[in-house]
Amino acid sequence: MISSTNGPTGGQPPLSALTRRSLFGLAGGTLAIAAAPLSAQLASGFTHGVASGEPGADRVLLWTRFVAEAETRLAMEVSDTLDFARARAVGEAVASPDRDWCAKAFAEGLEAGRWYYYRFVAPDGRMSEIGRTRTLPTGPTGRWRMAVFSCSNIGFGWFNAYAHAAAADDFDCAVHTGDYFYEYGRGTYPSAEQALGGRDITPAGETVALADYRLRHAAYRSDPDLRRLHQLYPMISVWDDHESANDSWRGGAENHQPDTEGEWDVRKRAAMRAYREWLPVSDDPWASYQVGDLATLYRLETRLEARAKPLDLATVLAGKSSPEDVAGALVRFRETDYADPSRELMGAAQQAWLARGMQQSKAAGTRWQVLAQQVIMGHLSAPPDLLSAYAALLPNAYKARVQAGVAASRAGLPFNMDAWDGYPAARERLLKAALEAEAELVVLAGDSHNAWAFDLDLDGSPAGVEFAGHSVTSPGAETYLPGLPADQFARAAVDRNDQLKWADTSQRGYMAVELTPQHAACEWRFMDTVRERSTQLAGTHRMVAPAGARRFEA
Repeated sequence: MISSTNGPTGGQPPLSALTRRSLFGLAGGTLAIAAAPLSAQLASGFTHGVASGEPGADRVLLWTRFVAEAETRLAMEVSDTLDFARARAVGEAVASPDRDWCAKAFAEGLEAGRWYYYRFVAPDGRMSEIGRTRTLPTGPTGRWRMAVFSCSNIGFGWFNAYAHAAAADDFDCAVHTGDYFYEYGRGTYPSAEQALGGRDITPAGETVALADYRLRHAAYRSDPDLRRLHQLYPMISVWDDHESANDSWRGGAENHQPDTEGEWDVRKRAAMRAYREWLPVSDDPWASYQVGDLATLYRLETRLEARAKPLDLATVLAGKSSPEDVAGALVRFRETDYADPSRELMGAAQQAWLARGMQQSKAAGTRWQVLAQQVIMGHLSAPPDLLSAYAALLPNAYKARVQAGVAASRAGLPFNMDAWDGYPAARERLLKAALEAEAELVVLAGDSHNAWAFDLDLDGSPAGVEFAGHSVTSPGAETYLPGLPADQFARAAVDRNDQLKWADTSQRGYMAVELTPQHAACEWRFMDTVRERSTQLAGTHRMVAPAGARRFEA
């Protein structure tokens, strides 16, 4: 068990204090680790820095990894000073081979709304790096800022978004909405031609078994910028599909072949276990976090627990060649399978928990109800006129796919069935619960690799806003629609979709989300490049939703 003394009286520990080389356990700091071979990454002692997550008003989950010859109990120290002269919490965490030497435990009895330093100490006196973390505030709260990330594929480039957020030092926590890593083997995504030299992944093949997932986590967590981000901010993390396999659902995945890769449940459990070992996350599939009287943040699970199999337009259109047959098949699909009320994304238990949570949050006087989750909630259909003209210029191998999206749009269907758009009844249940609770909903999403801002509504009633984030490195529409000007596509998408208020479909980066009693705001930050290490921004875009409006300001 962890004991504690009274919390600190000071404010935020300075970022500059954590830039000194003396705080790193080896010469050259994390930069040396990024270029080290796997044997060095998995050496004995503290191998992958420190991290924190699951923040509460009086506790934070602390993480490290310590490789030894046998199970080792690590002392855990929390202080408000860099010299650790005043211990604010002490305890222990166990590094065990059964958990891939990952150790984590809650530091409890802390004071609300405070920054702390922490470290781990081995029995022989070796020390981990020093980390910085923060508890959630209680009572009146004037501002909370979150750095929100998604879709980090190491092969496509450098994690410059992480580096920028770490250097900015203007956030209270980080949020990762999924695709923390990608499961593909080398040469698949990215292809050999797309891959950036020096950003190879381990293992070389696809992650299928528990050992594979552990090695992939180890490879990603050796990235200096990701490691630095974890060192400086507590992170609230949710998995999306690529932490297990592409387009995953409760019973399978597009990128899982049972004949050669075994039972899906075995692979799914392996992916979930490795994720919970390697990240400062609890084993709870969903959770909530109370940020004073300002916000209740809900971490949702929409991928592996209850999600029904994604619908597939290609299957609907199989064997249909004439425009009449295509249109007829899409209309029948729209009225039957697509509208099926039994199709779940969160599941009944999580839906009931969220509905109760939003009711309780509003009854307690909390301003914002924030959903940290994986996929886009706003409705998106393809701009048919633009894409129809674009399809005419494509080779036959690509033309059919774009034309199918055009036909779906004209039939009143979305183009991405792997988002909330593919589960309209489940989305309606969630938005109805939000309206019944009189919630001021803010939805955070990733997955699409592009940046979007939506006014969410249910049958014309404003329900909230959605900040949907672009990727850290994974390519967006500029890659999938080559030759089509990205700004032209974004404008056409906004014109086509009533809920969509703004879009950028060609840049990488992250979201800086700010909550105050007066507004919920998002600044999309676009990195200048991901093909070389840089924290230079190419630009930003900011949008604001005033309190009480449940929509973006005009």
